[in-house]
Amino acid sequence: MSEANKRSRVEFKIRSASVEDSEGILRCLAEAFEPYRRQYTSEAFADTVLDRDSLKARMQTMQIMVAVANGEVIGTIAGASRDGGIGHLRGMAVLPSFQGTGIAARLLDAIETHLRTIRCTRVTLNTTEPLSGAMKFYEKHGYQRSGRVSDFFGMRLIGYAKQIGDALD
Repeated sequence: MSEANKRSRVEFKIRSASVEDSEGILRCLAEAFEPYRRQYTSEAFADTVLDRDSLKARMQTMQIMVAVANGEVIGTIAGASRDGGIGHLRGMAVLPSFQGTGIAARLLDAIETHLRTIRCTRVTLNTTEPLSGAMKFYEKHGYQRSGRVSDFFGMRLIGYAKQIGDALD
């Protein structure tokens, strides 16, 4: 069986992250974004891949989900509710060796489900121009450019948004 076939059949579980997942989350972010390091400013890269302190702060303010296979974090995403029933996503990453296997779609679905349960009806996210593959992924999953472009440590940050329906009763 080819390596690609083995990866596409990987068994994994999506669950809420715990403090014990911290090193795996940091590793996942670092490995997933390493190919883009030269296209990022140093400040933008640091804010994207996080360190122990910034991850701890994120864990206190956002719901972090992880994809785990054989006890290893192979993917992650974070989301939180903002004012007015709007959720916001940050930090989606899948280890390079598992990209293209459906893990990202399952992570996105899991965090959107979580956001619906806390009464969010719209979700926003931001991404950078080097991540054209991520843009295509988000668009495939119903996100549209919001028209909002802002500065992210000297880089253009492109906003996306998606309606996720009415809040659950």
